[in-house]
Amino acid sequence: NAEARRFEGLTGRGVLSRAMAALGAYRCIECNGEAAELYRDYQRGVLRISICKSCQKPVDKYIEYDPVIILINAILCKAQAYRHILFNTKINIHGKLCIFCLLCEAYLRWLQLQDSSQNIDPDDLIRYAKEWDFYRMFGIASLEQTSFLVGIFTTLWWMRPEMLKTKPDFILLLKALLLSSYGKLLLIPAVIWEHDYTPLCLAFIKVFVLISNSQAIRVTLNLNRMLPWLAIIFGLILENGVVCLFQKMGWDV
Repeated sequence: NAEARRFEGLTGRGVLSRAMAALGAYRCIECNGEAAELYRDYQRGVLRISICKSCQKPVDKYIEYDPVIILINAILCKAQAYRHILFNTKINIHGKLCIFCLLCEAYLRWLQLQDSSQNIDPDDLIRYAKEWDFYRMFGIASLEQTSFLVGIFTTLWWMRPEMLKTKPDFILLLKALLLSSYGKLLLIPAVIWEHDYTPLCLAFIKVFVLISNSQAIRVTLNLNRMLPWLAIIFGLILENGVVCLFQKMGWDV
């Protein structure tokens, strides 16, 4: 039947699903309650989405959704989509995504630095210096990102120490923050299709990333909206402090 066909692709996830269920890793995307399973397999292609015992709604309706729909819901910062991605799927691209986002940011800064330079000498030493500038920008972007994350974790630990008392809690929040920074990938198209409104686009991208970070913190720790934004503001203060330090050292950031 139609329901069985929609779930056809899930049969290959059986082993992973059972392993995650054993660890109690599933969450209801509606109420954030723990769930033993996402769906029940009745064999012969008959599968049924599990119902949450707390809110009496499907534990995770997104398991039958197309990935594009899930991505759109994540872009809209829907808490349900974030819970699906963070708790009910196994995604391990956060490290690679972080590196790629830092490369995008470093490239943007390096390009702006080259635009401000009037030296067009093709000498090898000049080319080497320009290459070194890119590595320097990557290092600065990495330090700023680290400062931002340290500010967030420090604030959350100070306000709610019980939420980050275990290593898995820390790792899960770090993963959520790195994944929710995917908006930085838009920096490259914004630079390639340069326009008079490019600075405004870059500001919108920054705001979008911060909103995504806030939603990731809220969903991961099951908080209200106030504390995540407080943590992000403190992270921005620490990040800007690092920027000011580099500027006082005479570095163009």
